[in-house]
Amino acid sequence: MLTRRRLVATGSAALVLPPLAIASAQAQTAPLKSTRIVVGYAPGGTTDLVARRVAEKLGGSFAETAIVDNRSGAGGQIACMAVKGAAPDGQTLLCTPYSCMVIFPFVYKKLGYDPVADFVPVGIVATTTQAMAVGPMVPASVRTLPDYVAWVRANPQFASYGSPAAGSTSHFLGALLGLESKLPLVQVPYRGAVPGIADVVAGQIPVMFTTTGDLLPHYKAGKLRLLGTSGPARTVFTPEVPTFAEQGFPMLSSEEWFGFYAPAGTPAAVVKSANEALRLTMTNRAVVDSLAGVGLVASVSSPEEMAASQRAQTERWGPLVRKIGFTADS
Repeated sequence: MLTRRRLVATGSAALVLPPLAIASAQAQTAPLKSTRIVVGYAPGGTTDLVARRVAEKLGGSFAETAIVDNRSGAGGQIACMAVKGAAPDGQTLLCTPYSCMVIFPFVYKKLGYDPVADFVPVGIVATTTQAMAVGPMVPASVRTLPDYVAWVRANPQFASYGSPAAGSTSHFLGALLGLESKLPLVQVPYRGAVPGIADVVAGQIPVMFTTTGDLLPHYKAGKLRLLGTSGPARTVFTPEVPTFAEQGFPMLSSEEWFGFYAPAGTPAAVVKSANEALRLTMTNRAVVDSLAGVGLVASVSSPEEMAASQRAQTERWGPLVRKIGFTADS
């Protein structure tokens, strides 16, 4: 779980604000009339759920009303570009998984935004892990990741795995497993996790990499098996399932977060007010329990901690994506 203890806080440079910005900052002493939370995915998805749970409580503290605006398309890029061009006054925020900010710069040759220059981090609100699931196509004797590697090595005709999308964290974890194990694993990209999981359960594809929460209902129903999870420790949702690192595959460690951003130029006082509202929201038991229901762990961070994590994840994923050799044009 991503906590303040595990994030490395960084000092922020003093900002010299022009008079207009100072006036705007001083004006943020009372809640805004409204704020719009832009999400780059369709209603019902994980990011949308995070945004809606936060919006329900954000209204009244940071703004009198908070609404979710779904701008789905291009893997979340449309929403990022919409917020990039919004007025920096707190009335528009972006809710996104970190992939849009730390992985996409290495996947897309022409990205319509700069993850650092065009946005101001507000705060991390939730974390999730990835998991590897197998269905009836894989023999019941395969219970661990080493078992799976040995099975595929003996049965290369089954060397395929599903992911929710090409260029996703799930895609890259499968690709890294193939590289490190010297297996010819081939990704089968789906339009989201749901159809891929359905194919695993139906025995149409052997393996699926996706977020742990996506797999929980079928796992608890006994329709598929989890061979491992990607976090630094076992998840509270599947404490009986070992991590990839425990099984000798530390390169598959990954813990993705969901965070809020404001457009670049948003006054520091507005960002501070939004962060304080997020902190209050993420201590609400109803919000925590709702996120836990889909395999997410509520988390809080300062803007500085979020920026530090973004830098660290960018430094980690850049070399890995280049090693895998994937681009959106490939």
